Amino acid sequence: MSKVYTLFCTDVIHEGHLNIIENAKKLGDLTVGVLSDDAMIRYNRFPTLSLQGRIDLVKGIEGVSEVIVQKSVMYDEIFETLRPDYVVHGDNWDDAAMNVIKANILKNIEKYGGELIEIPYTYNANVSKIDEKMQEKLALADFRRARLRKVLAMRDVVKIMQVHSGLTGLIVEKTVIADEDNIDQFDGMWLSSLCDSTDRGKPDIELVDMTSRLRTVGEVLDVTTKPIIIDGDTGGLIEHFVYNVRTLERLGVSAVIIEDKTGLKKNSLFGTEVEQTQDTVENFCRKISAGKAVQRSDDFMIIARCESLILEKGIEDALARCRAYVEAGADGIMIHSRKKDPKEIFDFCDEFRKTDKTTPIVVVPTAFNEVTTEELASHGINIIIYANQLLRAAYPAMTRVAESILRNHRSAEIEDDIIPFKDIIRIIDEL
Repeated sequence: MSKVYTLFCTDVIHEGHLNIIENAKKLGDLTVGVLSDDAMIRYNRFPTLSLQGRIDLVKGIEGVSEVIVQKSVMYDEIFETLRPDYVVHGDNWDDAAMNVIKANILKNIEKYGGELIEIPYTYNANVSKIDEKMQEKLALADFRRARLRKVLAMRDVVKIMQVHSGLTGLIVEKTVIADEDNIDQFDGMWLSSLCDSTDRGKPDIELVDMTSRLRTVGEVLDVTTKPIIIDGDTGGLIEHFVYNVRTLERLGVSAVIIEDKTGLKKNSLFGTEVEQTQDTVENFCRKISAGKAVQRSDDFMIIARCESLILEKGIEDALARCRAYVEAGADGIMIHSRKKDPKEIFDFCDEFRKTDKTTPIVVVPTAFNEVTTEELASHGINIIIYANQLLRAAYPAMTRVAESILRNHRSAEIEDDIIPFKDIIRIIDEL
């Protein structure tokens, strides 16, 4: 019999999938691929079922001879090993990512032979309702809060992008890149006090309090599904921090990062140019332990940010502090540096990993911005936060527009540099 192959990247089987199965099994012996967790995430389809759960879901369908795991959204390995006579796929090649996948299938058919069979995609109210319910599930507080831990378990490195509004949240939620080898996207969002303060025209000295910042959190939560990490500055008084932990946990935030400094907060990138006081290890550990003690679930993460390298106290001081913070209950550690050479960050991570293989390490490569994701991951770094780039991109763009309108007494000159008005409307999903 002819070898027939189709791929599912879904947590639920609806009539559209069954229609593909029905058409595919007429062509021969049907093998169905289930996309791996890592590939699902890269493809911007976060799994709500385990890999085994998705396999079992497909195994129960009549006409399916075998179920295999496809480790990439690209089909190279499938063609090399299975050599299908037919690849069956819906005809929904409606975005850049899908077009790259189609091109990959056709490239492999040219190399190995076979035929692509396109089945008309099933568009109806029932299918749309199922898709909407899946998105609603991803946005629920309990599921979203746990999502960061799940991503960390599924991927070697997690990429987090800064947001400061509902609109920037949508950009991070929907941005997917596709080329002939890869499809990728951001895994979550970072809400920093710097960007939240700057967006309000305030200095980054904890002047914008947590109550005000929770409004931004709410705006992002309303329109997105990806996990959120929030910058908790110093965490404030222990008595206040425990209440904030409860609030963030209840809202569905995945993690808070607090830094081991006291007094009037100054941005870390000032380093020793301004007076900054590091908290005692004992007091900061008490703060971490108090926060962990009031959590109602195991999903929420408290990540301890160590400022020893910023304050030029050396790697040994940073290691001693971070090990103490983990002992106190921290779910991860963030090590920060303002040097353009990442050597001290790498040296710290290499030493830390000699005795601790599992605690997530977070870095913010603002200063050492030439280092790639792969190089950071090779030193045991698990979470990379791009902490301020969207805000920094917006300011010069808006300034250029304002200056052009003043200079030319009209807006015609900048129309090619700004998004068409009709596209702005399409960014926002209507209920």
